[in-house]
Amino acid sequence: MKILGIDYGLERTGLAATDADAILVYPLTTFRLADYPDRKAFLAALAARIAQEDTQLVVIGLPLLADGSESMTTRQVRNFAARIQRRVPCPCVLFNEYLSSEEAFQDLRSAGVSKKRVKSVLDQQAAVRILESYLNNPSLALPLHA
Repeated sequence: MKILGIDYGLERTGLAATDADAILVYPLTTFRLADYPDRKAFLAALAARIAQEDTQLVVIGLPLLADGSESMTTRQVRNFAARIQRRVPCPCVLFNEYLSSEEAFQDLRSAGVSKKRVKSVLDQQAAVRILESYLNNPSLALPLHA
């Protein structure tokens, strides 16, 4: 089962994927909103990439606060997730991404990635973290609508 992970951001959205057996996780690409004429084109391109990867499940990182409560960013991600779900034929779930970007940054710096290069791959690595967390504990996935 091929699974795709998404770290959504207002400027950049990182993607990661598993192999066909959902064992290995690897960074895939980063979509930059500025590369598209509008949000609709951005979402269409993202949905096309999800389909191109022959994805059977999409895991979208949900930025909950430390106490598990929601913020405006959480609501923006829920809105994004609903829009993606309407555009892809496979199910989408949410997964708490608390600290995934910070952990991804540490992963990249520990691997010797330069500060300049980190920005270009940070969102992909955060998507890797989200997907690995999901694979380690899929029962913690959250439905799109609370």
